[in-house]
Amino acid sequence: MAVYVDAAIWKWAGHRWCHLMADDTDELHRFAAALGVKRSSYQGPPRTSAPHYDITGFERDRAVRLGAIECSREEIVAIFRRVRVPNGKRRP
Repeated sequence: MAVYVDAAIWKWAGHRWCHLMADDTDELHRFAAALGVKRSSYQGPPRTSAPHYDITGFERDRAVRLGAIECSREEIVAIFRRVRVPNGKRRP
């Protein structure tokens, strides 16, 4: 299993943000916890169709040092499509 981050290009609240995604939701939560990202920052079903965290560019740098795979915009979209949950429902 792997954890992925795209480029921190999204500007909001004085920071640049990116997406932290993983092949498995449990792995995503474990990695986010190791990064020090609060579980309350998690975005997934039913709010969004793909489990992910939005993290700052600073957190992204730490994520890469911890082993997250850097992805292009196209690659993160492909991952989003692969891990998304149709209709916001969890997979069995």
